[in-house]
Amino acid sequence: MNFRTTLCAIGWLVAGLVLASCGSEQPAATPSATTPTAVAGADKLAPCPATPSKPPVGDGMPDVSLPCLGGGPDIRLADLRGPLVVNVWAQWCGPCRDEAPYLAKLAKSGKVRMLGIDYADPRPELAVRFATDEGLAYPHLVDQDKAIQSPLKVGGPPLTAFVNQDGVVVFVHRGVLTSQQQLDQLVKDKLGVTP
Repeated sequence: MNFRTTLCAIGWLVAGLVLASCGSEQPAATPSATTPTAVAGADKLAPCPATPSKPPVGDGMPDVSLPCLGGGPDIRLADLRGPLVVNVWAQWCGPCRDEAPYLAKLAKSGKVRMLGIDYADPRPELAVRFATDEGLAYPHLVDQDKAIQSPLKVGGPPLTAFVNQDGVVVFVHRGVLTSQQQLDQLVKDKLGVTP
């Protein structure tokens, strides 16, 4: 074997060792930046309550589970019963900011249960800030992977779903809520509750 062949063989050996050392070892698990409970300030949000398991209903919320943006367990949407207002939002959504005061005021009335879903949001820390700054004092879930997109026909946020006591989605408002009167009227007409 000549010097050149030996040098080439050593080069291939070194390259093989370098590639082998990069392959199969997994780094130690660290909290993901997208893990809701790892987000700074998430502990200031309303925790998600445990919900008893119930059979899905026809025309009800989709049978998917989503993690809580604040503390608390994942929530299986099909378990939810009303009267309930579910608002799909994202911190990057301008119209979501416009309608937030109406949702905050409805939540303060205590007449219906409220649930937010932070949708397709790449910045959970900004989502937490948005919810706290806007006074959205009710539980929020995270749907980063758009699991509700197809079943609720979400074109994008905002979207507000009205769920009756039997768990049926009786109405879906697509787009921004433009006034407190509009939201209160929808709650009255669709859920039979006067805020």
